[in-house]
This record gives sequence, structure tokens and C-alpha cells, in this order.
Amino acid sequence: MATSVAIVPYREAWPAEFRELAAGLRAALGDGALRIDHIGSTAVPGLAAKDVIDVQVTVADLADVPAEIAGLEARGIHADHPPPGFAGDPAELAKRFFRRRAPARAANVHVRAAGRLNQRYALLCRDYLRASPAAASAYAAAKRALADHLADVDTYADVKDPVVDLLMAGAEAWAAATGWQQGATDA
Repeated sequence: MATSVAIVPYREAWPAEFRELAAGLRAALGDGALRIDHIGSTAVPGLAAKDVIDVQVTVADLADVPAEIAGLEARGIHADHPPPGFAGDPAELAKRFFRRRAPARAANVHVRAAGRLNQRYALLCRDYLRASPAAASAYAAAKRALADHLADVDTYADVKDPVVDLLMAGAEAWAAATGWQQGATDA
């Protein structure tokens, strides 16, 4: 069942809540998790967001991801939105998606393979927003406008994808100009 979208001001507790989630994921996945990162808007200090912690777990191979991870609900989402003009291997966008709901801390857990386009994309987007307050502010305004005008979270996500595509054009230019590389994990 789709629910409405609420964008809330940044909460100082989000990084600690991520670390708690990451510790549970590390315990459940062990060495199968190559890295665990806080991604999405809750990972960007000062950025308004849905009050849902987004986590990316990087694995060597999606075939090794268990069908169930303790405390998480597996969802039928097996690929990310393709960026404009994408004509590459669909494996570049493959993922496993899990959700954690109340009464536990709400979270979306995206499991992606190391080195894939979508694994890089999530980290680049986060790092660009952390480094560019103007882009983060514009993104927050777009998210608020979408949330105010769209009826449910599924529609919100579908319409937000092209907004993120626009954002990523700036992120790619920033990455090229700065020599951006994936840094250390957040967990």
C-alpha cells in the first residue's frame, strides 16, 4: 500500500541511526558485505529528507545475497532506474532491495554489486550533495514541491528519478573536476 510523502528537516540523529543499522547488517552479512554506506538525503548534513534511512550494502556478487536478512522485508525491486541514454548491460543496474518498517527504525537497504554503475551512482550523488550546498538546497526544494503535489510515495519516487538524473549531470562534472573516487565506508 502506498503512503503519502513527508519531507522533514535534517535530523542530527540520522548518522547515529545509520551506524546502528549498519552494525546489524554487518552482523547479519559478515564478510559478504564489502562495504556499508549511508546514502540518500539522510546522509547529507542539513538536507531535508523523508525520515527513512537509506543504506547501500556493497557485495561482490548479487547471487550471494540471502533471500532474507534479519529484520528486513525483501521487496520485488531488482533494478535501479536507468539514467538517460543508458544502453549498457542491465547488470549495471541490478540490485536487491529490502525495507525495514516500524516499530523498528524505518530504512531502505539497497544491495548492489561492487563496481557497478548503480553502486557508484549512489555514492557519487551523496558526496556531490555533501560538497555542494547550492545543489543540496535546490534538491531539497524540488523534493518538497514533489511531496506537496504527489499523492503517494511510489509516484513520488517515479517522478523524483528524472530530478536525480539532472542532479547527477552536475555530480559527474564535479567528479571529473575534482578527481572524485569512492572513499572509505561510513560504517
